[in-house]
Amino acid sequence: MARSRRKTKIFGITGADSESLDKRRWNKSFRRVAKILIAKDNEAPASIRAVSNVWDGNKDGKRYWRGAKPKDMRK
Repeated sequence: MARSRRKTKIFGITGADSESLDKRRWNKSFRRVAKILIAKDNEAPASIRAVSNVWDGNKDGKRYWRGAKPKDMRK
């Protein structure tokens, strides 16, 4: 990936590289809650956000960085 560059100047707020572990945890809890509710003849939640909070992740969202240099735009 020698020529791989970011197209937009959007970066994660903290130093975490990935949210993959958080996404796994959120999907696991969503499936568990949906399975329990379906077993009780209730309606399952419509989205993952009903059972988890996006701001609990390692990255805490993304932000546009206007002063990003070419070195920062490398992947």
